[in-house]
Amino acid sequence: MNYASIVPLIGGETIAMENVFGTKPKYILTYEGFQPNEEHLLNWYNNSVPYLNLSEGASYTEKVNVINTVCPCAGLSSLSPSASSTNEMNDWMYKSAEYILTEVQPDVFWGENAPRLASKMGEPVVRRLRKIGKENGYTFSIFKTKSILHGLSQVRDRTFYFFWKGNQVPLFDYVLEKPSMIADDIRAVEKRDDDPMSQILCNDKKPSDDPYYKYILEVVEGGITHTEFSSKIEKTTNVQDYIEEHTTYREVAQWMRENGYDNVAKKCDRAYHKLKAGGNIMRKGVEIPKDKIGAFVGHMPTSLTHPDEDRFLTVRESLSLMKLPKDFQLLNPKRSLNHICQNVPVTTAEHPARMIKKYFSRDLELIDTEFLVQDNKKRSYEYEKNSLQLTEFMV
Repeated sequence: MNYASIVPLIGGETIAMENVFGTKPKYILTYEGFQPNEEHLLNWYNNSVPYLNLSEGASYTEKVNVINTVCPCAGLSSLSPSASSTNEMNDWMYKSAEYILTEVQPDVFWGENAPRLASKMGEPVVRRLRKIGKENGYTFSIFKTKSILHGLSQVRDRTFYFFWKGNQVPLFDYVLEKPSMIADDIRAVEKRDDDPMSQILCNDKKPSDDPYYKYILEVVEGGITHTEFSSKIEKTTNVQDYIEEHTTYREVAQWMRENGYDNVAKKCDRAYHKLKAGGNIMRKGVEIPKDKIGAFVGHMPTSLTHPDEDRFLTVRESLSLMKLPKDFQLLNPKRSLNHICQNVPVTTAEHPARMIKKYFSRDLELIDTEFLVQDNKKRSYEYEKNSLQLTEFMV
């Protein structure tokens, strides 16, 4: 049994396939524009896996049983203000599916995308993917889950989608593993002198020099260290959330002016008036890790601190939070930090990979249907009978 990848990005899903199937991918297919994200994975394989750019006229080299993908999720992401079913970033799901199902025709083609794929917003996208599958003799299924259910210290809602050759869909095993603590995950990362990823900080600044955090340590807490504050808190703490729980931005603004942080004082004034008027504000400040985080995305690589040391994370610690291998290298790390986030945690992707392996060994229950939605969070599933819609279940 063999596999390949198309648009794997940094490679969390592909490495999960390797961990489960025990071999490297036969080849990696891509399109123009994804090379900067994928150079890290190619480097991990020492450029020994054929890398074929379909935009340049390349084609697959042999038939395989399974192909996986991590097409960009920005089209449906809750972090994107322009997210919609018509966002052009969704086209990568269609384009890759049309090529793979028409040309390569594997037994299984699967990928990962934003939670909204399994929502009202994503319904037109699902309809189009289903149409592509049906025209080529494939059924379609969705598996909704969270990384925290797979033992990670990130909540990270995700949606996996699958094309199955034939007229049946397998039911996956449900998974519920005890999550780790993110502070412990960071502490567990070995810092090696021969590992350049251990020597590079994602953010060279000192957390306790951040004006908001300095205010907490010196004023709210009466003069304690980062280590003391970290040991005191019971959950992962954003400094702005903590300020709002213990004081007001009006008071913070006055302290900022008295201590030479005039620009920050102006931000505090705006935050105070906006919150007082019932509005909301962006909170992208320093994050002190404890139990879990929502997801390692966006500003998190440069905002998350070490739980004990007054510093931000190393690149190695960031890679480890996505469960990438201990010797995985991020090329040009200062410019590529967000590539870590545009990814699927390896251990989250291992579950679908294991289910696909069980599918081939005929160890999963099969349902006669063209469309099935399974929810690992609710431990339930619904499937289409006589062309019924599953909108309510998806939402």
